[in-house]
Amino acid sequence: MSDHAFTSDISADRQTRNPYRLNRTGSHGARSATGHGQGGPASKFVTVAYGFWIFLLSDIIMFSAFFAAYAVLAKATAGGPTGKDLFEPTRVAVQTGLLLSSSFTGGLATLASHRRSMAATQFWLLITGLLGAAFLLLEVQEFAAMAGEQAGPSRSAFLSAFFALVGCHGTHVALGLLWLGTMMAQLWVKGFRPDILRRLHCFGLFWHALDIIWVAIFTLVYLLGASP
Repeated sequence: MSDHAFTSDISADRQTRNPYRLNRTGSHGARSATGHGQGGPASKFVTVAYGFWIFLLSDIIMFSAFFAAYAVLAKATAGGPTGKDLFEPTRVAVQTGLLLSSSFTGGLATLASHRRSMAATQFWLLITGLLGAAFLLLEVQEFAAMAGEQAGPSRSAFLSAFFALVGCHGTHVALGLLWLGTMMAQLWVKGFRPDILRRLHCFGLFWHALDIIWVAIFTLVYLLGASP
């Protein structure tokens, strides 16, 4: 056998065994998924998650506009209080710990749902909700204290931008808690149905996105605002 023929046989064998080769067929002659768009349409789980990622990206674009407005107006205090006068680093650090912990417990709930453990899933979802509610309570207390010091959103452009940005995030957390409560009820009544698991997955994406946005708020608004 010539070297050229031997090389051709090796190449053909590699193509036969290559799992990513186009038009690959399975053991029964049916086309199987290769991860390169050759296995038919994606599953409902994948398409729903993909669509929800697009929603999250649109939400992040909206928050980017709020961040940009705050960056422009951060010094426009109109002679009123500044972030250094108003922000309490200890309170905000506790809020951050609560929200990050809720993201961790939310991940544990997802893992429990993969095991189809109803008790563990409900337990971790409940802990996630309680941590999120504690975060939201501290934020409401902060807003109330600032309003009591005549430092409401109408006091200056800086405070308008602050309340818009942080308040928008807080509104998302409140809506997330309503969503979480609904998911717990649906899971309890309907069990681990595919549509319920898809919604639970989307909730996890939403909750983790809120964590990422809060870390940006904590850094750019509170830490920089409270610095000399």
